[in-house]
This record gives sequence, structure tokens and C-alpha cells, in this order.
Amino acid sequence: MTSPPIRVLSVASEAVPWVKTGGLADVAGALPAALAPHGVAATTLIPGYRDVLARLGKRPRTAHKWADLFGGPARLLARDAMLVLDAPHLFDRPGRPYGDDAGHDWPDNWRRFAAFARAAADVAGGAAKGLRFDLLHAHDWQAGLAPAYLRFAPVAGSKPVPAVMTIHNMAFQGYFPAEVFPQLGLPRQAWAMDGVEYHGGVGLLKAGLESAQAITTVSPTYAREIRQPEFGMGLDGLIRARGPAVHGIVNGIDGTEWNPETDPAIAACYTAATLHDRAANRAALAAEFGLEPGDGPLFIVVSRLTWQKGMDVLLEALDHLVWLGGRLALLGSGDAALEAGLHAAAARHPGRIGVRIGYDEALSHRMQAGGDAILVPSRFEPCGLTQLYGLRYGCVPVVARTGGLADTVIDANVAALAIGAATGVQFDGVHPAALKAALDRTLALWRCPEDWQALQRAGMAQDFSWARSGAAYAALYRQLVA
Repeated sequence: MTSPPIRVLSVASEAVPWVKTGGLADVAGALPAALAPHGVAATTLIPGYRDVLARLGKRPRTAHKWADLFGGPARLLARDAMLVLDAPHLFDRPGRPYGDDAGHDWPDNWRRFAAFARAAADVAGGAAKGLRFDLLHAHDWQAGLAPAYLRFAPVAGSKPVPAVMTIHNMAFQGYFPAEVFPQLGLPRQAWAMDGVEYHGGVGLLKAGLESAQAITTVSPTYAREIRQPEFGMGLDGLIRARGPAVHGIVNGIDGTEWNPETDPAIAACYTAATLHDRAANRAALAAEFGLEPGDGPLFIVVSRLTWQKGMDVLLEALDHLVWLGGRLALLGSGDAALEAGLHAAAARHPGRIGVRIGYDEALSHRMQAGGDAILVPSRFEPCGLTQLYGLRYGCVPVVARTGGLADTVIDANVAALAIGAATGVQFDGVHPAALKAALDRTLALWRCPEDWQALQRAGMAQDFSWARSGAAYAALYRQLVA
């Protein structure tokens, strides 16, 4: 007799295709389908931002109501395997999910996401008629209070529900002043070192890490790195204390959406057996970015333009990249100073460097299909998705040896090349000299077509679909609900 599926409430502040600002949305959106083959029925809960409600359509079912949820009425809207928290006083606003269009965070984000977490804990605990869950899976600081509410203030009469807390990036912790604590609806005992208190304030991510039965992050190497002060961002002691409760599970990618054999966004589809067809994509990408023809590699960057991503180091290496005969197509947005520096580099090297500020999903597909190598010089990278897309598309990753980049790219050293296992170039230390040396190595590989195509084909043969990751999450869930 087949056992019933494990029912999981996945709680995230964004999920594709509803709302996306980064990789969290890709993960939250892909998990339900990845888990289904492994006996897990996952339902995703997201906030009812203005754009999300506009996309819901077909009058969704109201599954639960709150007369007063942190200052106003709220409804739980249900559509298929999606739940949306409709709380107009908190989420019906213009701009981005976390702030206005000028880049300023909403000052009441603590209240918005405390309400979101409280609602999640209520639903996981059985407050919504007809909805029952065996486990709550909270993603990042925006959902961090949900495990704390389950621990310190569960729904009256509910059965205990275990929780998993996933760290997508330890740098974003949701820290707020102590004055907000009395307004969270938590008992006094939650204000403690093993509760929500953190350096005299309230730490939303920290609260989830203390309260969840298991902690996951998005690669095995990052799970080890965050035990160290340089990566733990002040929470390394907590991670060390949780010890075996911390797990690293590499993110997957959607192999249907990201498939060069069928991708409608690219100029010419191709496979590992027809790499010569990439030439049409390469030419189209160069033309789109206003780049002149060249015999050297066409590098791409698809990234947030921040210190974490090593974009300041990239800036210092651009003259060297051009001197080597390379060209660069870059898509991203972020720090104003970095954006200005990149525009200056493009002006200094017309026809060799092209820059697009912003984000364009279809363009990112065309870049992976047309670029020869993708640069990912991150100082820390919990998992990273762009290098996975690069592998899938035969766009060779050149990456810093950290986090998920170290776990997913096999360096083209002599031994790995000899056995056909190499998939990219890794380098140690995110500084200009190291990146320039990596560019030199990349050019040497590029000049040997046999080695370069071996890198491409080995990368395209890798399986970073959600199948393996889904199985790992399902196994963890079973341990917790047992």
C-alpha cells in the first residue's frame, strides 16, 4: 500500500513565475515539481504583492481570514498548489517586494514579514480549514519568524509541526531594533539568546536558525564555509552549535526552460553534438551588444553589480581582458559606482565591451547561448545559478573557488583535462591578479579547440536538474516527520 505524501508548506517571499528579484524565486518556484516524484506534496505561500494579486485571476478561493493581522484584515487566497497572503495594508504597494522604485527598503519590513511568518505558522498549524501540513519549510529572513512562531506561539490546539530553515544568502539577515519585539506577538521567553534576540535587536533569520529542527543551505561547501567567521556574517557560532542539523543541498535548474536544444529565445538551437551551431548565437550576441568581430573569446557576465559578486575586481581586470583579445557582454544592475565604472570601461573600449544595465530574462538566455565563457568572480556564493546555466549551454564558467561555484565547476587542471572531467576554470582569491591569471588560463584553453570543446561537452553532460536536489530535500523531510 502506498503511503500518503508528506504535505509541506513552503514559505517564501518570492517564487517564479509570480514574483522574482533573485535566485530565491527560482528555487521556491521549482521545489514543488521537484518534490512531487519523491512522495512530497508541496504548497507554496507567498505575500500578496500588488503584481501577484493582479496575476491571480479567476477569483481564487478564500481559504482563511484574519480580522487583524498586524494592523489590518487579511485573507489567505488559494489557487492550485499556491497560497497568497492578501494583506493590503502590508503588501498592496507600488515598487519592488522589499522597497520602493528608488531603492529604499520599506521601513516597516519587520512588520510585513512578521505578519507573513505569523500567517505561515497559523496555516502550517492547521488554522485554515481543509489545509493540513506535516512540515513547514521557511526560506530566508523574510520567513525566518515562522519557525519561531511554531516554537514559541503555536496555534492553540495544533499538533507540533517541524520546520526546515533554508539560508539562500547569509549576508541578508533581517535585523531590526529591539523596539519591534513587543509588537511581534511572541512571549517574553522568545527574547533570549536561543530565541529571536540578536546583538540587542531582533534577528529574523537568526530566529529561524534557532527554532527550526533542520537548517539547509544551497551547497555543501557553503554549509561548511558559514561555520567560519569570514562567511558566517556573525552567525557562524550558531551554525557550529547546530552541528549535524545543518545540511548543504545544491540548487537545481529547470532543464526544460534552460535547454539550448529547444530554447525559443536564442538565434539557433544546438546540442553538445552540434556545437558549431553556437556560431550563429555568438554573432547575434556580438551584434546585439555592438561588439566588433574578434578571434578571441567572447566573455559574458550576468550578475548583480555588487562587492559580493566581485564586480570591483572585474573592473580592474577589464583592460587585461581586452588586451588578451577578448570581448565582454555584461548584463546587470546594482551599485551606482560600479555601473558608472562599467560604462566608463565600455567608452574606453568601444566595440570590445558592451554593457546593459538592468535585467532581461530572454537576453540572459541569448548571452548563455552566444558567450564563450561566463565570468563569476564572487567573493562568496552560496550556490549560484548562472554558472549552472553556463554549463548547460556550453558557455564555459570561469569562477572563484568558493561555495556552490566550487561544488559545481570542475577546474581544467592537467589531471581533469586528461580524463575529460574538466568543465571550467577555477581561481583562488578574488583580487585582480588572480582574475587576470584565470583569464590567461582561459585564453590558453580557447586557443586549443580540442580542449575547449571537451570543456563544453563535459559541462553540457552535467546533471544539475532538480531531480537530485528534490530527492535530498524529500529524504530530509522524512527524517523530520518520522
